[in-house]
Amino acid sequence: MAGKYGAVGWARCLTLAIGLGATLVRAAVAEPASGPTPFSARDLFALEYAADPEIRPDGGQIAYVRVGYDIITDRARRAIWLIDPATGVQAPLGLAGGQGSPRWSPDGTRLAYVAADDDGRPQLWVRWLKTGASARLADLAQAPGDIAWSPDGRQIAITMLVEEPPTQLGAPLARPEGAKWAEPLQIITKVHYRQDGEGYLKPGVDQIFLVAADGGAPAQLTFGAYDVGGPLAWTPDGRSIVFTSNRDKTWELDPLISHLYRLDLANGAITPLTTLHGAAGEPAVSPDGRRIAFVGSEDHGRGYENAELWLMNADGSDAKSLTASLDRSVSRPRWSADGRAIFVGYADRGVTKVARIDLSGHMRMIAEGLGGAELDRPYSGGGFTVSGAGAVAFTDGDALHPPDVGLAKGGKTVRLTHLNAGLFAQRTLAQVEPLAVTSSFDKRPVDAWIMTPPGFDPARKYPLILEIHGGPFASYGPNFASELQLYAAAGYVVVYANPRGSTSYGAAFANEIDKTYPSHDYDDLMSVVDAAIAKGFVDPDNLFVTGGSGGGLLTAWIVGKTGRFKAAVSQKPVINWTSEVLTTDGYPEMVKYWFGKAPWEDPTGYWQRSPLSLVGNVSTPTMLMGGDQDHRTPPSEAEQFFQALQLRGVPTALVRVPGASHGGLADRPSQEAAEAAAILAWFGRYRTGARP
Repeated sequence: MAGKYGAVGWARCLTLAIGLGATLVRAAVAEPASGPTPFSARDLFALEYAADPEIRPDGGQIAYVRVGYDIITDRARRAIWLIDPATGVQAPLGLAGGQGSPRWSPDGTRLAYVAADDDGRPQLWVRWLKTGASARLADLAQAPGDIAWSPDGRQIAITMLVEEPPTQLGAPLARPEGAKWAEPLQIITKVHYRQDGEGYLKPGVDQIFLVAADGGAPAQLTFGAYDVGGPLAWTPDGRSIVFTSNRDKTWELDPLISHLYRLDLANGAITPLTTLHGAAGEPAVSPDGRRIAFVGSEDHGRGYENAELWLMNADGSDAKSLTASLDRSVSRPRWSADGRAIFVGYADRGVTKVARIDLSGHMRMIAEGLGGAELDRPYSGGGFTVSGAGAVAFTDGDALHPPDVGLAKGGKTVRLTHLNAGLFAQRTLAQVEPLAVTSSFDKRPVDAWIMTPPGFDPARKYPLILEIHGGPFASYGPNFASELQLYAAAGYVVVYANPRGSTSYGAAFANEIDKTYPSHDYDDLMSVVDAAIAKGFVDPDNLFVTGGSGGGLLTAWIVGKTGRFKAAVSQKPVINWTSEVLTTDGYPEMVKYWFGKAPWEDPTGYWQRSPLSLVGNVSTPTMLMGGDQDHRTPPSEAEQFFQALQLRGVPTALVRVPGASHGGLADRPSQEAAEAAAILAWFGRYRTGARP
């Protein structure tokens, strides 16, 4: 489940409560002797994508993180590459180990980045491009967070965790020399004590540190019991840093409330700048230092609020929104060099774009089709940066291409890399087209896309998989999706959509599910299935449904509302809202914004929105799947539905993905392949008729 704003042998990767036996087969289609073949599970290891593009201030080079996968370690490998935009020639920076977060110095002669040292600890490094020399700047106790060069290039500000001593209750016994006792008690008192993908957190808060650009011990600049967040923004005179924090006494219980502050480097004074009752973050100081742009929203207690582009004077006065009429969320404001405009990213109807907005609010679209780093699903996303002359480097992707590096300059856009050209020259991918849908509930248009399998013949009848996105405040778009490609390669038509509640369609559309989720998003999804059937090539007697997180919740909700699907797979779902809210890592947000009341204040409301309340209606064979290290929708959620279905005698299976978090369920290629194989095997048990 996402926040307001908005993933070894094949069989050994999964632990099944009941065995799938011989039906747990690979999703790949047998390859003919020659010619292009469908996308297969092993191809997951061959995929590459571009992330975090950073264009040099003069536009002469672009640094980006090239991500691929190692078939031996079953892990992502990350390396920084440099591209010459004029020629498209690229080369690796030539560093050992994994690297990330490339950041150019103001004069473009050096590149700061994060890479592991010999002990595997993430550290801050700098590369001198002229000589090719690299140096670790400091011995950091924790991984650096945000990285921001000072305007004169002599210092680098970072955020970093400052650990607190563990809480103790009572005096521990003195351990005899050589004794092997149990680990000491872990005493938790903080509201936010665990996080999906990180597990149980080290006690402490993030603070700002300053590191000399030629090396030295880091100097701590902020103190106190409050987290400091990035991105950090220097003022042009180098005397102050603007940052994000919530320094109210109840900050831990208000995770979506934040403010901007200015840190005076001369005396350490911290001055509040924003007065929004809501979220303010992502500050960007104008080139002349007179204004600050930031992303902010007023808190109305709803499930979703648009993140708007705001502009204020450097002292915090005269704050106004420049994008109130846009009705879309924006992100990462970047000033033009002349201070006359601000570049932002935003998603519109599932497609991520970059726009240039002048100080009167007039907007001009610069680039579109940005691709994000979640290759398994077609989520909207992506990143960009801007050179001094206004050239935009961005992650350039589409339904048939994971993100490459693109460049928008002078009204033209060019894709500079083609990271998967060799692989895709040998593969026939499923084709993706828009699908026109009108909701049966209120005749509202619903954006959807339909994927047809390789070798598609419109005269034949195909089984269909409805794949549902999570969030719920998120959006799908015409983006590459490896797992959906595997479904299509196995002979299925796949449909996905942005039902009400999805972002990128405005605040009103997203808040159609405010305090009522799930509700008529169910009707939207059934209308998507009906529209696909109306195309004439979908077999209405061979319908299947799956989805993850919020999509897992909706999958479980759907099988409690209808028996039209032959089988279902609910991935990392919410099943019981009371237990979910009281075991998830994001419980303060869910209680306040998704329900408005605690479970003991409204037990009926929580129950009526829980798929478990409908389990007595379920006859559809339903498999449950999730990571055993999931702290967002903990494993107990799937287990409740599994055990309820067992008691009712409904065919079911429970799939646990070892070591996987909520957000990292498909991070390891072998696990994504095994998950897709298990899903297709489960559907294959109940699929009838001739196989295409």
